[in-house]
Amino acid sequence: MIRKIWLIPVLVAGLVWLSAFRGGNEEKEVKKKVFTVVLDAGHGGHDPGKVANGVNEKDIALDIVLRIGKELEKYDDIKVVYTRKTDKFVNLYVRGKIANEANADLFVSVHCNAHHSNASGSETYVLGLHANRQNFEVAKAENEVIYLEENHEANYAGYDINSPESVIGLTIMQEEFLGQSIQLAKKLQDNFSVKLKRKNRGVKQAGFIVLHQTFMPSVLIETGFITNKTEKSYLASTKGKSEVAANIAGAIIEYKKELTSNIAVDDLPLIPDPDTGVVPASGVVFKVQVAAGANRIEPKRYNFRGLDPISLEQAGSVYRYFYGNTTNYEEARKLQREAKEKGYKEAYIVAYRNGERISVDEARKGR
Repeated sequence: MIRKIWLIPVLVAGLVWLSAFRGGNEEKEVKKKVFTVVLDAGHGGHDPGKVANGVNEKDIALDIVLRIGKELEKYDDIKVVYTRKTDKFVNLYVRGKIANEANADLFVSVHCNAHHSNASGSETYVLGLHANRQNFEVAKAENEVIYLEENHEANYAGYDINSPESVIGLTIMQEEFLGQSIQLAKKLQDNFSVKLKRKNRGVKQAGFIVLHQTFMPSVLIETGFITNKTEKSYLASTKGKSEVAANIAGAIIEYKKELTSNIAVDDLPLIPDPDTGVVPASGVVFKVQVAAGANRIEPKRYNFRGLDPISLEQAGSVYRYFYGNTTNYEEARKLQREAKEKGYKEAYIVAYRNGERISVDEARKGR
Protein backbone atom coordinates (compact mmCIF):
# COMPACT_ATOMS: atom_id res chain seq x y z
CA MET A 1 0.00 0.00 0.00
CA ILE A 2 2.81 2.36 0.86
CA ARG A 3 4.53 1.45 -2.39
CA LYS A 4 1.37 2.27 -4.42
CA ILE A 5 0.95 5.62 -2.66
CA TRP A 6 4.58 6.44 -3.39
CA LEU A 7 4.07 5.65 -7.08
CA ILE A 8 1.12 8.03 -7.52
CA PRO A 9 3.06 11.34 -7.28
CA VAL A 10 5.81 9.87 -9.46
CA LEU A 11 3.29 8.90 -12.15
CA VAL A 12 1.57 12.30 -11.91
CA ALA A 13 4.89 14.10 -12.20
CA GLY A 14 5.79 11.96 -15.17
CA LEU A 15 2.52 12.73 -16.92
CA VAL A 16 2.94 16.45 -16.26
CA TRP A 17 6.50 16.31 -17.66
CA LEU A 18 5.36 14.41 -20.77
CA SER A 19 2.47 16.81 -21.26
CA ALA A 20 4.77 19.82 -21.03
CA PHE A 21 7.28 18.21 -23.39
CA ARG A 22 4.61 17.32 -25.90
CA GLY A 23 2.96 20.72 -25.64
CA GLY A 24 6.28 22.40 -26.33
CA ASN A 25 6.75 20.32 -29.45
CA GLU A 26 3.24 21.06 -30.64
CA GLU A 27 3.76 24.74 -30.10
CA LYS A 28 7.04 24.56 -31.98
CA GLU A 29 5.37 22.66 -34.82
CA VAL A 30 2.59 25.24 -35.08
CA LYS A 31 5.11 28.04 -35.23
CA LYS A 32 7.07 26.29 -37.93
CA LYS A 33 3.95 25.91 -40.08
CA VAL A 34 2.81 29.53 -39.88
CA PHE A 35 3.26 31.39 -43.16
CA THR A 36 3.50 35.15 -42.63
CA VAL A 37 2.22 37.50 -45.32
CA VAL A 38 2.70 41.26 -45.06
CA LEU A 39 0.03 43.20 -46.95
CA ASP A 40 0.91 46.75 -47.89
CA ALA A 41 -1.75 49.20 -49.03
CA GLY A 42 0.06 51.85 -51.06
CA HIS A 43 0.09 55.51 -50.00
CA GLY A 44 -2.29 56.77 -47.27
CA GLY A 45 -2.92 59.79 -45.09
CA HIS A 46 -1.69 63.01 -46.67
CA ASP A 47 -0.43 60.99 -49.64
CA PRO A 48 -3.45 60.13 -51.84
CA GLY A 49 -1.38 58.42 -54.53
CA LYS A 50 -2.88 58.82 -57.99
CA VAL A 51 -6.03 60.91 -58.16
CA ALA A 52 -8.34 60.58 -61.15
CA ASN A 53 -12.04 60.46 -62.04
CA GLY A 54 -13.06 61.29 -58.49
CA VAL A 55 -11.17 58.52 -56.69
CA ASN A 56 -7.93 58.26 -54.74
CA GLU A 57 -5.50 55.37 -55.18
CA LYS A 58 -4.95 55.13 -51.42
CA ASP A 59 -8.61 54.33 -50.74
CA ILE A 60 -8.95 51.59 -53.36
CA ALA A 61 -5.62 50.02 -52.34
CA LEU A 62 -6.61 49.91 -48.66
CA ASP A 63 -10.02 48.40 -49.36
CA ILE A 64 -8.51 45.67 -51.55
CA VAL A 65 -5.80 44.89 -48.98
CA LEU A 66 -8.33 44.51 -46.15
CA ARG A 67 -10.35 42.13 -48.34
CA ILE A 68 -7.23 40.09 -49.18
CA GLY A 69 -6.41 39.87 -45.49
CA LYS A 70 -9.92 38.72 -44.64
CA GLU A 71 -9.57 35.84 -47.12
CA LEU A 72 -6.12 34.81 -45.91
CA GLU A 73 -7.09 34.98 -42.24
CA LYS A 74 -9.50 32.10 -42.83
CA TYR A 75 -6.45 29.82 -42.83
CA ASP A 76 -5.00 28.81 -39.45
CA ASP A 77 -1.49 28.43 -40.89
CA ILE A 78 -1.37 31.92 -42.41
CA LYS A 79 -0.56 35.01 -40.38
CA VAL A 80 -1.40 38.38 -41.89
CA VAL A 81 0.47 41.56 -40.99
CA TYR A 82 -0.65 44.94 -42.34
CA THR A 83 1.56 47.97 -42.91
CA ARG A 84 -1.61 50.02 -42.45
CA LYS A 85 -5.25 49.19 -41.78
CA THR A 86 -6.50 52.77 -41.73
CA ASP A 87 -6.02 55.93 -43.75
CA LYS A 88 -2.61 56.86 -42.40
CA PHE A 89 0.74 57.70 -43.95
CA VAL A 90 3.55 55.16 -43.53
CA ASN A 91 7.09 55.83 -44.69
CA LEU A 92 8.44 53.46 -47.33
CA TYR A 93 11.37 52.33 -45.21
CA VAL A 94 8.98 51.67 -42.29
CA ARG A 95 6.88 49.39 -44.50
CA GLY A 96 9.96 47.33 -45.22
CA LYS A 97 10.93 47.36 -41.57
CA ILE A 98 7.50 45.99 -40.58
CA ALA A 99 7.96 43.10 -43.01
CA ASN A 100 11.53 42.37 -41.94
CA GLU A 101 10.72 42.45 -38.22
CA ALA A 102 7.77 40.11 -38.82
CA ASN A 103 10.21 37.69 -40.46
CA ALA A 104 7.66 37.54 -43.26
CA ASP A 105 7.55 34.87 -45.94
CA LEU A 106 5.97 37.25 -48.42
CA PHE A 107 5.48 40.98 -48.99
CA VAL A 108 2.63 42.13 -51.24
CA SER A 109 2.13 45.82 -52.03
CA VAL A 110 -1.13 46.90 -53.71
CA HIS A 111 -1.48 49.99 -55.89
CA CYS A 112 -3.44 51.52 -58.77
CA ASN A 113 -1.93 52.81 -61.98
CA ALA A 114 -2.43 56.02 -63.96
CA HIS A 115 -1.46 57.26 -67.41
CA HIS A 116 -2.18 60.20 -69.68
CA SER A 117 -3.57 57.77 -72.28
CA ASN A 118 -6.52 55.40 -71.95
CA ALA A 119 -4.22 52.54 -70.91
CA SER A 120 -5.78 49.58 -69.10
CA GLY A 121 -4.89 46.27 -67.50
CA SER A 122 -3.08 44.80 -64.51
CA GLU A 123 0.65 44.32 -64.08
CA THR A 124 2.83 42.94 -61.30
CA TYR A 125 6.34 44.12 -60.55
CA VAL A 126 9.31 42.48 -58.90
CA LEU A 127 12.48 44.28 -57.91
CA GLY A 128 15.07 44.69 -60.63
CA LEU A 129 16.55 46.98 -63.23
CA HIS A 130 13.91 48.50 -65.46
CA ALA A 131 13.69 46.92 -68.92
CA ASN A 132 12.42 50.10 -70.54
CA ARG A 133 11.65 53.73 -69.87
CA GLN A 134 7.98 53.03 -69.15
CA ASN A 135 8.79 50.64 -66.29
CA PHE A 136 11.18 53.20 -64.85
CA GLU A 137 8.55 55.94 -64.97
CA VAL A 138 6.04 53.74 -63.10
CA ALA A 139 8.60 53.06 -60.36
CA LYS A 140 9.66 56.71 -60.26
CA ALA A 141 6.04 57.82 -59.74
CA GLU A 142 5.62 55.42 -56.79
CA ASN A 143 9.04 56.33 -55.34
CA GLU A 144 8.28 60.07 -55.30
CA VAL A 145 6.35 59.47 -52.08
CA ILE A 146 9.68 59.72 -50.22
CA TYR A 147 9.54 63.49 -50.69
CA LEU A 148 6.47 63.54 -48.44
CA GLU A 149 8.46 61.94 -45.62
CA GLU A 150 10.34 63.81 -42.91
CA ASN A 151 14.13 63.37 -43.02
CA HIS A 152 13.95 61.71 -46.42
CA GLU A 153 17.42 63.03 -47.22
CA ALA A 154 18.88 60.93 -44.40
CA ASN A 155 16.60 57.92 -44.75
CA TYR A 156 17.22 57.55 -48.49
CA ALA A 157 20.70 59.00 -48.81
CA GLY A 158 21.74 56.37 -51.35
CA TYR A 159 18.81 56.95 -53.69
CA ASP A 160 18.32 59.26 -56.63
CA ILE A 161 14.90 58.46 -58.09
CA ASN A 162 15.93 60.13 -61.34
CA SER A 163 18.71 57.58 -61.78
CA PRO A 164 17.68 53.95 -62.43
CA GLU A 165 21.09 52.66 -61.42
CA SER A 166 21.16 54.32 -58.00
CA VAL A 167 17.66 53.13 -57.13
CA ILE A 168 18.64 49.48 -57.39
CA GLY A 169 22.11 48.59 -56.10
CA LEU A 170 20.98 44.95 -55.75
CA THR A 171 23.08 42.50 -53.75
CA ILE A 172 23.10 38.73 -54.10
CA MET A 173 21.25 38.43 -50.78
CA GLN A 174 18.32 40.39 -52.23
CA GLU A 175 18.49 38.73 -55.64
CA GLU A 176 18.07 35.28 -54.15
CA PHE A 177 14.37 36.08 -53.64
CA LEU A 178 13.80 37.08 -57.25
CA GLY A 179 12.86 33.62 -58.49
CA GLN A 180 10.13 33.22 -55.85
CA SER A 181 8.90 36.78 -56.43
CA ILE A 182 8.48 36.02 -60.13
CA GLN A 183 6.77 32.73 -59.26
CA LEU A 184 4.06 34.60 -57.30
CA ALA A 185 3.86 37.43 -59.84
CA LYS A 186 3.06 34.97 -62.63
CA LYS A 187 0.29 33.39 -60.57
CA LEU A 188 -1.19 36.83 -59.89
CA GLN A 189 -1.18 37.79 -63.56
CA ASP A 190 -2.63 34.43 -64.60
CA ASN A 191 -5.51 34.94 -62.17
CA PHE A 192 -6.18 38.44 -63.46
CA SER A 193 -6.19 37.41 -67.12
CA VAL A 194 -7.72 33.92 -66.96
CA LYS A 195 -10.21 34.17 -64.09
CA LEU A 196 -11.10 37.84 -64.30
CA LYS A 197 -10.61 38.18 -68.09
CA ARG A 198 -8.68 41.38 -67.56
CA LYS A 199 -5.91 42.68 -69.80
CA ASN A 200 -2.60 41.12 -68.82
CA ARG A 201 0.23 43.65 -68.90
CA GLY A 202 2.66 41.03 -67.65
CA VAL A 203 5.32 40.54 -64.98
CA LYS A 204 7.88 43.33 -64.99
CA GLN A 205 10.99 44.50 -63.16
CA ALA A 206 11.66 47.98 -61.84
CA GLY A 207 13.33 49.75 -58.95
CA PHE A 208 10.57 50.27 -56.40
CA ILE A 209 12.07 51.50 -53.15
CA VAL A 210 9.40 49.76 -51.05
CA LEU A 211 10.48 46.39 -52.52
CA HIS A 212 14.14 47.23 -52.09
CA GLN A 213 13.61 47.61 -48.33
CA THR A 214 12.38 44.03 -47.86
CA PHE A 215 14.39 40.82 -47.45
CA MET A 216 11.87 38.23 -48.63
CA PRO A 217 9.98 37.45 -51.86
CA SER A 218 8.14 40.68 -52.69
CA VAL A 219 5.80 41.97 -55.38
CA LEU A 220 4.06 45.23 -56.17
CA ILE A 221 0.69 44.95 -57.92
CA GLU A 222 -0.71 47.70 -60.14
CA THR A 223 -4.32 46.49 -60.09
CA GLY A 224 -5.53 48.76 -62.90
CA PHE A 225 -5.68 52.29 -64.25
CA ILE A 226 -7.97 54.72 -62.47
CA THR A 227 -7.39 57.14 -65.36
CA ASN A 228 -9.37 54.69 -67.50
CA LYS A 229 -13.04 55.34 -66.70
CA THR A 230 -14.10 51.73 -67.22
CA GLU A 231 -11.36 50.35 -64.98
CA LYS A 232 -11.89 53.09 -62.44
CA SER A 233 -15.58 52.15 -62.17
CA TYR A 234 -14.65 48.50 -61.73
CA LEU A 235 -11.93 49.11 -59.11
CA ALA A 236 -14.13 51.55 -57.18
CA SER A 237 -17.03 49.09 -57.04
CA THR A 238 -17.57 46.55 -54.28
CA LYS A 239 -17.72 43.79 -56.90
CA GLY A 240 -14.44 44.84 -58.51
CA LYS A 241 -12.51 45.19 -55.26
CA SER A 242 -13.86 41.87 -53.98
CA GLU A 243 -12.92 40.02 -57.18
CA VAL A 244 -9.44 41.51 -57.36
CA ALA A 245 -8.83 40.75 -53.68
CA ALA A 246 -10.09 37.17 -53.97
CA ASN A 247 -7.82 36.48 -56.91
CA ILE A 248 -4.78 37.99 -55.21
CA ALA A 249 -5.50 35.91 -52.11
CA GLY A 250 -5.96 32.83 -54.31
CA ALA A 251 -2.58 33.35 -55.96
CA ILE A 252 -0.90 33.73 -52.56
CA ILE A 253 -2.49 30.52 -51.27
CA GLU A 254 -1.47 28.61 -54.41
CA TYR A 255 2.07 30.01 -54.16
CA LYS A 256 2.26 28.90 -50.53
CA LYS A 257 1.13 25.36 -51.40
CA GLU A 258 3.66 25.12 -54.22
CA LEU A 259 6.45 26.53 -52.08
CA THR A 260 5.67 24.23 -49.15
CA SER A 261 5.88 21.16 -51.36
CA ASN A 262 9.39 22.17 -52.36
CA ILE A 263 10.79 23.14 -48.95
CA ALA A 264 12.05 20.43 -46.65
CA VAL A 265 11.07 20.70 -42.99
CA ASP A 266 14.03 19.57 -40.89
CA ASP A 267 12.05 17.02 -38.88
CA LEU A 268 9.95 15.69 -41.78
CA PRO A 269 9.99 11.87 -41.62
CA LEU A 270 11.89 10.15 -44.40
CA ILE A 271 10.05 7.96 -46.85
CA PRO A 272 10.18 5.00 -46.79
CA ASP A 273 13.29 4.18 -44.77
CA PRO A 274 14.10 6.57 -41.88
CA ASP A 275 17.47 4.92 -41.29
CA THR A 276 18.99 5.08 -44.76
CA GLY A 277 16.98 7.90 -46.30
CA VAL A 278 15.02 7.80 -49.52
CA VAL A 279 16.08 5.73 -52.50
CA PRO A 280 14.34 7.83 -55.15
CA ALA A 281 13.04 6.67 -58.48
CA SER A 282 15.55 6.25 -61.28
CA GLY A 283 16.89 9.54 -62.59
CA VAL A 284 15.91 11.62 -59.53
CA VAL A 285 18.42 14.04 -58.01
CA PHE A 286 18.14 16.69 -55.27
CA LYS A 287 19.84 20.08 -55.21
CA VAL A 288 19.65 23.10 -52.89
CA GLN A 289 18.68 26.43 -54.43
CA VAL A 290 20.66 29.19 -52.73
CA ALA A 291 20.10 32.20 -54.99
CA ALA A 292 18.33 33.56 -58.04
CA GLY A 293 18.71 36.80 -59.91
CA ALA A 294 18.72 38.72 -63.17
CA ASN A 295 22.52 38.96 -63.24
CA ARG A 296 24.73 36.06 -64.28
CA ILE A 297 27.37 35.18 -61.69
CA GLU A 298 30.13 32.67 -62.23
CA PRO A 299 29.21 29.50 -60.28
CA LYS A 300 32.46 29.50 -58.32
CA ARG A 301 32.87 28.87 -54.62
CA TYR A 302 34.35 32.34 -54.00
CA ASN A 303 31.06 33.89 -55.24
CA PHE A 304 28.97 31.70 -52.93
CA ARG A 305 30.66 31.93 -49.53
CA GLY A 306 32.75 28.83 -50.03
CA LEU A 307 29.92 26.50 -51.10
CA ASP A 308 31.01 23.97 -53.72
CA PRO A 309 29.90 22.62 -56.14
CA ILE A 310 27.58 25.33 -57.48
CA SER A 311 25.53 24.78 -60.64
CA LEU A 312 23.74 27.36 -62.77
CA GLU A 313 20.37 27.14 -64.50
CA GLN A 314 18.79 29.80 -66.69
CA ALA A 315 15.01 30.19 -67.01
CA GLY A 316 14.17 33.10 -69.27
CA SER A 317 15.92 36.16 -67.86
CA VAL A 318 16.39 34.61 -64.42
CA TYR A 319 19.52 32.73 -63.32
CA ARG A 320 19.17 30.17 -60.51
CA TYR A 321 22.09 28.85 -58.47
CA PHE A 322 22.18 25.45 -56.79
CA TYR A 323 24.46 23.88 -54.22
CA GLY A 324 25.21 20.16 -54.43
CA ASN A 325 23.76 17.27 -56.42
CA THR A 326 22.67 14.05 -54.73
CA THR A 327 20.27 11.14 -55.16
CA ASN A 328 19.79 10.90 -51.38
CA TYR A 329 17.24 13.13 -49.68
CA GLU A 330 18.95 12.91 -46.30
CA GLU A 331 22.16 14.18 -47.88
CA ALA A 332 20.18 17.02 -49.50
CA ARG A 333 18.93 18.06 -46.06
CA LYS A 334 22.53 18.23 -44.85
CA LEU A 335 23.44 20.39 -47.84
CA GLN A 336 20.49 22.67 -47.05
CA ARG A 337 21.65 23.10 -43.44
CA GLU A 338 25.19 23.88 -44.64
CA ALA A 339 23.83 26.55 -47.01
CA LYS A 340 21.77 28.14 -44.24
CA GLU A 341 24.80 28.17 -41.94
CA LYS A 342 26.66 30.09 -44.66
CA GLY A 343 23.98 32.77 -44.61
CA TYR A 344 21.53 31.56 -47.27
CA LYS A 345 18.60 31.52 -44.84
CA GLU A 346 16.02 30.94 -47.58
CA ALA A 347 17.86 27.99 -49.15
CA TYR A 348 15.47 25.20 -50.12
CA ILE A 349 15.61 21.75 -51.68
CA VAL A 350 14.54 21.15 -55.27
CA ALA A 351 14.21 17.91 -57.20
CA TYR A 352 14.67 16.80 -60.79
CA ARG A 353 13.78 13.62 -62.64
CA ASN A 354 15.82 13.04 -65.79
CA GLY A 355 16.56 16.75 -65.91
CA GLU A 356 12.94 17.89 -65.46
CA ARG A 357 11.91 19.83 -62.34
CA ILE A 358 9.43 17.99 -60.10
CA SER A 359 8.17 18.60 -56.58
CA VAL A 360 10.29 17.32 -53.71
CA ASP A 361 7.26 15.47 -52.34
CA GLU A 362 6.83 13.64 -55.65
CA ALA A 363 10.53 12.74 -55.77
CA ARG A 364 10.56 11.41 -52.21
CA LYS A 365 7.52 9.25 -52.74
CA GLY A 366 8.96 7.84 -55.95
CA ARG A 367 5.89 8.74 -58.02
